[in-house]
Amino acid sequence: LTLPQFVQLMDNFVGEDISLPIVKRLTAFIKGEYKQTEEEKMEQLEKVHHMSHVAQRKQLLEALFEKWDSSACGSLELEEVVAVLSTFEGGMGKEALMNAKEQLCSRYPQLSRVGKLSPKAFQTFLELIASKFTGNEDETIDNLVRFLTTNVEQSHTESLQSSARRKWLQDIQQAAETSGTSIEPVYKAVISALSQDMEAHGDNKRISAYIALLEENRLSPEQGQVCLRYVACTADDAPHVLNQVLHRDMKGVSFAAIDQGKPIYVPKVQFHGNIHFWNSDRPEEEREGSLLVLPLYDAHWKVFGILGLDTLRDQCEKSIFLMHEITFYEGVCHAFSKAYHHICMRENVLQVAVTALDWLYPRTPSINTVTTYLVAPDEDKVLQRKNHTLYKVINTDNTGQKEIHSSPVVLLREENLLRDYLFKCKDSSEVTLISVYGEHHIAVPLHDLSRKTLSIFDISIGQHKKLPPQEQKDLQKMLKMAQAACSEILQRSLEETQPTQVLEAECVANMRHAGILFHRFMLQELRECV
Repeated sequence: LTLPQFVQLMDNFVGEDISLPIVKRLTAFIKGEYKQTEEEKMEQLEKVHHMSHVAQRKQLLEALFEKWDSSACGSLELEEVVAVLSTFEGGMGKEALMNAKEQLCSRYPQLSRVGKLSPKAFQTFLELIASKFTGNEDETIDNLVRFLTTNVEQSHTESLQSSARRKWLQDIQQAAETSGTSIEPVYKAVISALSQDMEAHGDNKRISAYIALLEENRLSPEQGQVCLRYVACTADDAPHVLNQVLHRDMKGVSFAAIDQGKPIYVPKVQFHGNIHFWNSDRPEEEREGSLLVLPLYDAHWKVFGILGLDTLRDQCEKSIFLMHEITFYEGVCHAFSKAYHHICMRENVLQVAVTALDWLYPRTPSINTVTTYLVAPDEDKVLQRKNHTLYKVINTDNTGQKEIHSSPVVLLREENLLRDYLFKCKDSSEVTLISVYGEHHIAVPLHDLSRKTLSIFDISIGQHKKLPPQEQKDLQKMLKMAQAACSEILQRSLEETQPTQVLEAECVANMRHAGILFHRFMLQELRECV
């Protein structure tokens, strides 16, 4: 138990109307009766040491990855890393390297297709190599890190450039983590990162930038099964580009970038002949400049859209994109993908919550209201301090009617002392019971894969101290299935996990209706009972 979990356990055990003398007696009893053997102490110390060691190694390898990824593109070329590692210890470890590479590719099947290492895959690769050598694994890791560090060089200017770019990429992730379920702040952060980089490192070129996402083409399937919808762009281009739809049978190189899975660069659009110009009023003589289209990948390296940039607004004749700029834009794509799928994950969790509440309400008339909250990340990366923020996203009354907040209501701990039980629930990631002005509340967390609190159900049961047995049983069943569905959503988003569907409806929905997962787990439990 962590400290918040222990305090919450004791709090739930003694209840609210307990006198101070009894609390003191309970404390004295626990102090006197709790015994820990030497074996248990050693086991606990070893566990703490192991957790600290794993965290330090992760930090070390992340720093090494960043040093290699000087252009902040978010991935490394597998073959480049292999080429350098093949000279480790004078080439003595080539067999270990090849075995580790084979194992890595079986763990990350997409690697053999795309050949790019994410930070997580890079760490796994080095750990696999170290495990193939005889001797101490930690020492081998340290030797590998030293070796790889000396094999990459970075000038002071490159270091400053890389540092600035990483800050802008972090701003994209920060926008996702602090915007509830709204994607708009993420779009703005992407456009801002591109503009700032162009100003600082791109000779102040005037660029147009736009994001288009793939969606099913329901209105005109004869033009192709999927189309690209332009969801964000630079302000000047909004009248011509925003909400436009590009089909496969139209001019353009975007679908070629999607099909090939790699960036397409057109240095002179005026000579290309297959470029789609959204602004039809632009004179022919002004249709000059460079165009770059980069595919957007999810964690499984499946393309879900494009990021496009052009210099048609720039007056300079030699307005081209340089290699260091293109690799940074790949980093922007990677950062946007992480942020976008973070928002999608939250939307899916809310979809599970809505479905779970729909199932619960006819079965639990004693529940007055349920308020659903999303939890902000533990650390505020901008202010470098602990974050105590919740986002109220769904209100459900005793008739089952729901109010879903498109712009989440922000709750700060210091401004909501009467709702401090919600923050205790967040900290301990355990069920919290409390009475506020005579109204009894049950705060229940939904966990992420590391058991940190992801979302909270604040269940009000009014004057009742507890629910009737059958309603309590139904509530527990609902919470169990909601947690299982959330864990499945998070599991599917992992790079090394290949999604599996059980119900046919899941394949059709393609995770747009994550609530189907709730019913899937309910049906699976029913099948097991039968």
